[in-house]
Amino acid sequence: MNMNLQNLRILGINGIGRIGKLTLWNHLNQKHFDGIVINAGREMGKKTEDIIHYLSTDSTYGSLDKFLYGYTGKSCNIKIIDQGECVIEMDGIPVKILKKARNPREIDWAKEGVRLVVDCTGKFLDPTLPADHPKGSIRGHLEAGAEKVIVSAPFKIGDSSRKLPEDSSTFVYGVNHSGYDPLKHHIISAASCTTTGLAHMVKPLLDTEETSQIVTASMTTVHASTNNQSILDAPPLAGSKDLRRNRSVFNNIIPTSTGAAIALEEILPEIKKVGFMADSIRIPTSTVSLISLNLTFRTERTESGEPVINQDLLNDIYRKAAAGAQKDLLIFSETQNVSSDLMGCQAAVVIEGLETHTRTGFLSFDPVTLEKYGASGDQEINIPLTHAKVFGWYDNEFGCYVNCLGKLTKYMDKNLI
Repeated sequence: MNMNLQNLRILGINGIGRIGKLTLWNHLNQKHFDGIVINAGREMGKKTEDIIHYLSTDSTYGSLDKFLYGYTGKSCNIKIIDQGECVIEMDGIPVKILKKARNPREIDWAKEGVRLVVDCTGKFLDPTLPADHPKGSIRGHLEAGAEKVIVSAPFKIGDSSRKLPEDSSTFVYGVNHSGYDPLKHHIISAASCTTTGLAHMVKPLLDTEETSQIVTASMTTVHASTNNQSILDAPPLAGSKDLRRNRSVFNNIIPTSTGAAIALEEILPEIKKVGFMADSIRIPTSTVSLISLNLTFRTERTESGEPVINQDLLNDIYRKAAAGAQKDLLIFSETQNVSSDLMGCQAAVVIEGLETHTRTGFLSFDPVTLEKYGASGDQEINIPLTHAKVFGWYDNEFGCYVNCLGKLTKYMDKNLI
């Protein structure tokens, strides 16, 4: 980067798509790193100015000037430092663009002084693959000189007989990131945007005695469109199971799947006993998604016979979380929001308090039924169960995901040994 690398914090970003570019913007704003090296892995445009144009504009969030300085009229000063090496300065921070290597092990992070890499390609998600795998591997970054790698997506292990390696783990900032061990963990998944928001919704419930006994749980995310969908109808790839994702993102509401429930078990192991279900509905918006969380609790009744778990209790739990352990990462709102109101909101999730609802019913066991389950009794037993619905907004691109990813990145950098 034509600079003395000793004692400088240099961040590596592999991939410059949606999450890669917004990760750059996040760290330009935070000013934690002294320099940033981006591996594009290919030539872009005709000249360096074309790359600058891409990096400083965004159809969803507007210009980099507005992102950093709002409507103050102040501009992000961008200048070319080295045309040949493709080094530019953005808001005072040197940014170098690498264009040659697509395989992680061929990116010379050691030469660039990069110790920590955020891989935003979405291509290298299997930590069980060796560094020299012919199609590339996330472990290649370590062989190329990086000490730690954060994957901006959930892990996907291709061979189901293989287990997650001991040096790999999933962390969501503000939920379980304190479990990160720099001596042990070298490959980290920052999960997904939906898992990030969902984890922040579930954590305060598990941490509260009255709501810790979750009997069943499910969620649906009403999710903004993403780059893995088709702009217009397209033929499915060979072996494709989800034919709906090949339909036009502009014109359709598209039911599809999500791995958020499985990933949640890695972050909050207590949820494994619940049997969590999750699905997704894609809609034609550019960002901001909504989690509809459905829960059934085993509850108690007050002396007057009213269920302990109700709207007031649930909202109070989220108010306390928003003011305490999850401050700024979980926001409790009693405003009647629509999705555009939350674009850019730098919280993992915003609880829509006005839409929290509960209903309590009873699971009844008469003596005959009790006998079928190996129990006995001469009276009917009625167990109160409370069904609850909680809504949570999240800006699935920058506000929720990239913001939490950036906080995790800074946390790991500060703990480099």
